[in-house]
Amino acid sequence: MSRVRVHNFSVSLDGFGTGEGQSMEAPFGHAGERLHSWFFETSTFHRMQGRPGGSTGVDDAMAGTWGPGIGAEIMGRNKFGPQRGPWQDEEWKGWWGPEPVFRTPVFVLTHHHRPSVQMAGGTTFHFLDATPQEALRRAQEAAGGLDVRIGGGPGTVRQFLAADLIDHLHVVLVPIVLGRGERLWDGLEALEDQFPSVESVTTPSGVTHLTFSRP
Repeated sequence: MSRVRVHNFSVSLDGFGTGEGQSMEAPFGHAGERLHSWFFETSTFHRMQGRPGGSTGVDDAMAGTWGPGIGAEIMGRNKFGPQRGPWQDEEWKGWWGPEPVFRTPVFVLTHHHRPSVQMAGGTTFHFLDATPQEALRRAQEAAGGLDVRIGGGPGTVRQFLAADLIDHLHVVLVPIVLGRGERLWDGLEALEDQFPSVESVTTPSGVTHLTFSRP
């Protein structure tokens, strides 16, 4: 059965999954790269960028579970890009260049229509105004029996958690305090009750990998 997964989702000690003030030059707002520096050092990330090297160990092992078995992704509009409101620039095709790393159908949640965008390497961005349930149905159809990844940002992951649609949640607790931005956990009291299995491991980079899962 197709599962719904979240991977490598970093949050600060005070619960923020991204900083304030996103822009073209600052995809994560004032947080910069601080939430994701553990990931950028891994061999997994280096391979995604077509570069050699990178760290191995637990961080890399956790990061590497991001791709296998995934047939489609759902992401929020602010993960796709910094534009707000009606699409003013349809030349903008995401942060990832001409050949994005996803290599699957990607469903971008937005209230504003835009034609699908087919990219090199197998990624096609579809723009969808839908509830979490409807978006998941569309993504599962496109995934062909494989799993669906909920890619973020915080608001999108929170919506799918609130709807009890996520089977595997990998959150990375990063030892920084952001103070402002968008929080992940708001409105999710007793979230742990949704998941029979909760595991954690802290690595030499200082982050703690928290995995919530159910059969």
